[in-house]
Amino acid sequence: MDLLPTIDETNLPKHLAIIMDGNGRWAKQKGLLRALGHESGTKSVKKIIEASAKLGIEYLTLYAFSTENWNRPKLEVETLMRVLINSLKKELITLQKNNIKLNAIGNLEKLPKSAQKELLDVINKTKDNTKMTLTLALSYGSREELVNAVKNICSKVKNNIISIDTIDDSIINEHLYTQNLPDVDLLIRTSGEHRISNFLLWQIAYAELYFTDILWPDFKEQDLYEAIISYQKRERRFGKTSEQIK
Repeated sequence: MDLLPTIDETNLPKHLAIIMDGNGRWAKQKGLLRALGHESGTKSVKKIIEASAKLGIEYLTLYAFSTENWNRPKLEVETLMRVLINSLKKELITLQKNNIKLNAIGNLEKLPKSAQKELLDVINKTKDNTKMTLTLALSYGSREELVNAVKNICSKVKNNIISIDTIDDSIINEHLYTQNLPDVDLLIRTSGEHRISNFLLWQIAYAELYFTDILWPDFKEQDLYEAIISYQKRERRFGKTSEQIK
């Protein structure tokens, strides 16, 4: 059954974030190498990017590689970096065709030079696209992001660039990797895990959370539509009562 017609296009999440989990388990279930799970996961990435753009979602952020992922076996890390580079090369056409701007957040300097080069190349070539902003969270950890923000703010206070009395939500936002992105409206996590895993902790303060048992390589457009329909059935009160928001 195609659920697309039942989606309310006037009530879409402006910023959708996804924790793409389950590539390794998907491969293990099929008796394959984990590397093949990661490669298969890129097919879901392409489908979800195109489906999100088609729906009219303005911002899509994908958790592609965490700071903790550096602790995985060396071979798997190398595979993930190779898959990243190859995907960027392949998907430039897709991004241009769909008028999608590429963005990246995280400690990008830790990425291999070859990955940095390919990433910056695609970012530069898509910088004028306007339909959707696709952000890849790479070598990303929210606690590290927040620590860096605190350090930068403290330095500015110390040097009389800003006053401690002026520090508020907006000042903190300005010092995060995501300073040019709105808060997350809907966060999806695949593979049956029910945790946030150090992803956008500040930015998901009022996000709706959606968890599914589907492993990422099996996550298709229809699964995205179901998550959005679930989001649209929820009442987002932001601390207010139901009566106040009607």
